[in-house]
Amino acid sequence: MTAVKFSRPPARAALVKLVAAALDDMKAANVKIMDVRKATDVADCMVIASGNSDRHVRSIADRVVERAKSGGFRPMGLEGERDGEWVLVDLNDVIVHVMLPRTREFYGLESLWDPGPAAKAKKKAKAKATPRRKPAARTANRTRGRTPR
Repeated sequence: MTAVKFSRPPARAALVKLVAAALDDMKAANVKIMDVRKATDVADCMVIASGNSDRHVRSIADRVVERAKSGGFRPMGLEGERDGEWVLVDLNDVIVHVMLPRTREFYGLESLWDPGPAAKAKKKAKAKATPRRKPAARTANRTRGRTPR
């Protein structure tokens, strides 16, 4: 069996660069680009960015859609634009999440889709912090009338 080597086609790489440029142009904060091909078949790349306000989040998403259209990529969908806390732009192979910092922290998409070293360390620390119950000691009640030896 031959190992599958993941390589990004030129069109997809161009789309990721286009999205990154649009996010940079609109001054999106904490931009994270993740390769999710090993985790899901829905998309190849997921981009997560934050905006300072709901209006900023909507503007960032609009710019991403505008740049994608001008680059020849047709957006498949746009969700959450009315509320503005979290806007999802589906560009088929690339999914862009633009959200407010508090929403981003609450849902924690980074740890869900890209469990890197920081997420694994956090999970281990949480596991160590929860104490395990000790087994109950044998008591006279558990002997059921028999005399203990």
